[in-house]
Amino acid sequence: TGLGDIAETKAIKMLFGQELAKKATISATKSMTGHLLGGAGAVEMAACALAIRDGVIPPTINLENPDPECDLDYTANQAKEKKVRVTLNNSFGFGGHNATLVATEFKG
Repeated sequence: TGLGDIAETKAIKMLFGQELAKKATISATKSMTGHLLGGAGAVEMAACALAIRDGVIPPTINLENPDPECDLDYTANQAKEKKVRVTLNNSFGFGGHNATLVATEFKG
């Protein structure tokens, strides 16, 4: 949602600081899958694992006019090739059931 996007943008800036937040590459896979309710987090985590493995950030499709407060790199409309070492996946559920999963590349 619009308010959720603004809140997430502010949280990313608060957590990582303005400079590091601007370097992050963000993707909203729900733009392609729709909201899968209980399955959303699992599908998003699979997208994160594939981004790490393949070095491709999935696009946020149909992103034409983001809110001015959403001023980070949202991978608008086209996938991006980029080395991915760490992913962070936020899930905000009904009734305040929230989770964040962090994945890193395997070095072994």
